[in-house]
Amino acid sequence: MRFGPVPVAEAEGAILAHSMQAGSTKLKKGHILSGDDLKTLTDQGTTTVWIARPDAEDVIENAAAETLGHGLFPDPQAHGLTMTDAFAGRVNFKSNTSGLFTVDPAAIQAFNTVDPAITIATLPNHTRVREGQMTATIKIIPYAVNRAGIDTVLARTAPAPFSVRAFKPGTATLILTRTPDTPDKILDKSIRTLETRLSALDASLIETVTVPHETDDVARAVAEAKGDMILILGASATSDAADTCPAGLVAAGGTLTRFGMPVDPGNLLFLGWYNTRPVIGLPGCARSPALNGADWVLERLAAGMEVGFDDIAAMGVGGLLKEIPARPQPRAAREARPAKTPQTTAIILAAGASRRMRGTDKLLEQVDGSSILRRTVETACASRADQVLVVLPPDPGKRLAEVEGADTGAKPVRTITATNATEGMSASLATAAARLGPDTDAAIVLLADMPELDHDAIDSLIAAYDPAKSREICRAVTADGTPGHPVLFGSRFFEALGAVTGDIGAREVLRASPGFVHDVPTPGRSATIDLDTPEAWAAWRAGEGG
Repeated sequence: MRFGPVPVAEAEGAILAHSMQAGSTKLKKGHILSGDDLKTLTDQGTTTVWIARPDAEDVIENAAAETLGHGLFPDPQAHGLTMTDAFAGRVNFKSNTSGLFTVDPAAIQAFNTVDPAITIATLPNHTRVREGQMTATIKIIPYAVNRAGIDTVLARTAPAPFSVRAFKPGTATLILTRTPDTPDKILDKSIRTLETRLSALDASLIETVTVPHETDDVARAVAEAKGDMILILGASATSDAADTCPAGLVAAGGTLTRFGMPVDPGNLLFLGWYNTRPVIGLPGCARSPALNGADWVLERLAAGMEVGFDDIAAMGVGGLLKEIPARPQPRAAREARPAKTPQTTAIILAAGASRRMRGTDKLLEQVDGSSILRRTVETACASRADQVLVVLPPDPGKRLAEVEGADTGAKPVRTITATNATEGMSASLATAAARLGPDTDAAIVLLADMPELDHDAIDSLIAAYDPAKSREICRAVTADGTPGHPVLFGSRFFEALGAVTGDIGAREVLRASPGFVHDVPTPGRSATIDLDTPEAWAAWRAGEGG
């Protein structure tokens, strides 16, 4: 292929290499230049144009991409795929089902080593995909490639080098063990999480059996299980192949294939078989909806793939998964850290639209001669928090003046704008979480419409914060245990807070991390009194003054 600038008069029938303006018309790159195009360019004074002109043995980009696609996959549907029509030198392969994407890395490398102009890119091996999701793309980089290169690529590349293995509908039995001090809410959460996890794999949880954390009880539950696969989630972490849950499998007459996997989180998983059914001993992190090693095993089984000792061993490559809130950070040896006073930031959520106030701004309502917003800022500044971060809407109106007029003492106060505040409280929270610096150990989330909040409540949360005792979410509650605000979150939760959506704030983070939540009683109703309507304000003033 010839490529470069030529006189306009010599460009008819060539491929335009770069977009350009021709009078009132924009000619896009890849356009085949006509005689009329050249006349317009000449009339406007253009003398040269960059073009690509294929040689006789070249194949135009779209035709080349389609030739390669059909060469690899004469029948894409047979491999769980659909192939798009070519555009801009590219054909895409999309999944036609929900399942597990598998690929032969050696075949992809062989494809990509023939000609740098002929490329294929795929998802990572064993990626879970949904129907319609793109899995791979063949891209011809220049406007045409030599036909011999196409033939060589097809000769060197194994046919159908990737596919989507559909999830097969199946059933599961969940065996939960419990000790006398296992809270019911932990069991309930485990069931909900596993139901959701299995549903995503087109599987269903047909029975849940709760038994004491004893080997004989586990063995009996395994023998009586009805599901196509058997899941065991122990009240206590499995510490050895001879521990209660794997021992229960063996006592039932099953076989233990492997204890331990090189995936973090998920190290404490065990895998075995009972007759012809797989048995998965779930690690404790499976109580969280976040990705962990158990997902990789369940996905392969749901897709009808075998999973054995060596398969799990190979999961170590890529097995260092992102941190999730509901587990200790494996590289953070907390015991070895020097003791220090935690650095805390008070986050005041003040970007709401006050829609329920019917035309007035609730954050400008007066409490003891000051707006509730100014009062909240001053309360936060009077606490032990090291700094204060106030989240405001794009058009803050008088709210900004109230923040700037607050008596902050020597406490640093910053304001930030939640550009998407109309999407709900979570948008403001996510905006604030993204601004927390690496030196911040914990953040206290405050609502700006709580007139009975005082700095002692904030200080009590800070005092309760203790990562060594798993007190990394400290939540204000009333004397009878009703949860409310403020809520303190340790730094390991900042990433999760930055991903919240909708108008429910951090509730999902709390639900996903029950083992880290520590309730801190606060006086009276201060944790639960937030005022959103004129009627609520009137009733509060009538009962409490202000």
